[in-house]
Amino acid sequence: MTSNGQFPNPHEIETIPGTEGWERMYPYQYQFVTDDPERKQYEEESFWFYDGLHYPEPVYPFDMIWDEAWFLALSQNNTRVFSVPPVFGVDHRIINGYPYIAPVPVKDPKVVEERIGHFMERAGYYYENWAELEANWETKMKATIAELEALEIKPLPDLEPLSVVTEGTGESSGYHLIKSYDKLIDLGIQCWQYHFEFLNLGYAAYVTFMDYCQKLFPDIPDQRVTQMISGIDVIMYQPDEELKKLARLAVELNLQKTLRTATQWSDVAGILQDSEAGRTWFAAFEKARYPWFNVSTGTGWYHHDKSWNDDLNIPLSSIVMYIDKLDKNETIDRPMKAIQDERDRITAEYRSLITNDADRATFDQLLLTAKTVFPYVENHMFYVEHWFHSVFWNKVREVGAIMTDHGLINDVEDIWYLKRGEIKDALWDLVTAWATGVKPRGSAVWPKEIEWRKGVMDKFREWSPEPAVGTKPETIQEPFTIVLWGVTNDSLKSWAELQDTDDLDSIKSFKGFAGSPGTVEGIARVCRTVAEVSQLQEGEILVSPTTSPSWAPVFSKIQACITDVGGVMSHAAIVCREYGMPAVVGTGHATKIIKSGQKLRVNGSTGEITILD
Repeated sequence: MTSNGQFPNPHEIETIPGTEGWERMYPYQYQFVTDDPERKQYEEESFWFYDGLHYPEPVYPFDMIWDEAWFLALSQNNTRVFSVPPVFGVDHRIINGYPYIAPVPVKDPKVVEERIGHFMERAGYYYENWAELEANWETKMKATIAELEALEIKPLPDLEPLSVVTEGTGESSGYHLIKSYDKLIDLGIQCWQYHFEFLNLGYAAYVTFMDYCQKLFPDIPDQRVTQMISGIDVIMYQPDEELKKLARLAVELNLQKTLRTATQWSDVAGILQDSEAGRTWFAAFEKARYPWFNVSTGTGWYHHDKSWNDDLNIPLSSIVMYIDKLDKNETIDRPMKAIQDERDRITAEYRSLITNDADRATFDQLLLTAKTVFPYVENHMFYVEHWFHSVFWNKVREVGAIMTDHGLINDVEDIWYLKRGEIKDALWDLVTAWATGVKPRGSAVWPKEIEWRKGVMDKFREWSPEPAVGTKPETIQEPFTIVLWGVTNDSLKSWAELQDTDDLDSIKSFKGFAGSPGTVEGIARVCRTVAEVSQLQEGEILVSPTTSPSWAPVFSKIQACITDVGGVMSHAAIVCREYGMPAVVGTGHATKIIKSGQKLRVNGSTGEITILD
């Protein structure tokens, strides 16, 4: 935000020296343009905010697949399927490798009115049949994942097997490689079609309940509303619960010393085979891996967010952490009963203030709907961003291995520097060269281009994206923007105040969203990546751009959480409420202001953060 409180013009942000031409790494429709007067005016008049919730670092060309997928899926459901009254879809752009998004408001009151009837009929059908439709969704998702797991991506042979002739197949391995790649991409897009089948409605139900509560109780904090739907168990917590079960079993079998023997799973696994107790525990570990260890170590949106199954040292370290707590007679359980009791107390307290029978009935109905839809809001992430994505990234690596064998790229991991359409073109080059017996043209094209793109990505990482660009909106109404990203008029004001401060080191207090109630004082630990999470010490306060479900074990270690991005329904806010610890989310700049080792006071009830030293 500029010194006069306005957001920068998106067309005036300078290209980083040495990255000229970076735009070719991303879809053309993602560019802010100056040569189309109508589109340029639309872009300048719109409000674009940086999607740091999903992208704490620049996006690789291939990894843009998920941004494109949800660009389509969310927007189609808002605009064309359920007809959400106040907002159409969410538009997308990119600046220096960082995605920016803009809700597209419905500005004509008559159009809003027309859309209400459609929304009530269509969303109403889903709300009324939620359990049956959600069960059907789970069946569809599991079938899609099974199809992905079964997909074969085979290397090209020097000579086709004789059976191709004797069975009259009439199709080549080259054709099947292209076909498998197409299927891989199609399954990814299909998965994200399902991702948003319910999600808009889940957040809409929550926002509707919150709006109604604010109408009945004008002074009610947003956090009180979220507490009324807390204490509901969801499968997104199951991977962490599996680790706790394994820790308890290890104590029961007296295997604590064995599991502490080494930090490498391969070493521990070998030692476990030497005893009956060890073999029993190893079998339980292997059983837990599928599907629960298909949980990403990050958000799941980047190819380098490997799953626990890709690195078994990660779940091992968490299991040992839980064993240490059990040996000290400390609890490793979430305080579910206390959270539920507080939920019921708050609900009863506010419900008793309602004097009108009709209002009370509406309150009860909206609360019931919000509770009904809430599990999906968390559960879908396990199936999509974690289980599906973890398998998907490794399937793409199989494609990369074939491209490496044929000299189109130098290393399997180089495949991420190509757009998915460029990979399709390169595969056609590969299979036609294989079919013809010549060298593929791409071997002289892609290695050089990828090397340049690696340099561009390095420069992107050194750049700090603006929180927002374009025109500040009068009001923000899109449900996702409010409850997931935490972008509201209040948060924009807070961002502006921080942005206008020349010396961030001079800031001693600032505010974010009150994500989970309570006040604590403690030492800060800034963790910008999952690799830094291992540095967290018992009782510290986690400060991060965002959090991931795979970080669940650390919530048994910390006493509060602060994030740069996120609203009251972001992962950090939800998990902290379930663990009964304070959280302040959507601060905008916490990881830039706070330094590891500083003493903080975190007030999760007001959203205030104070640096005490």
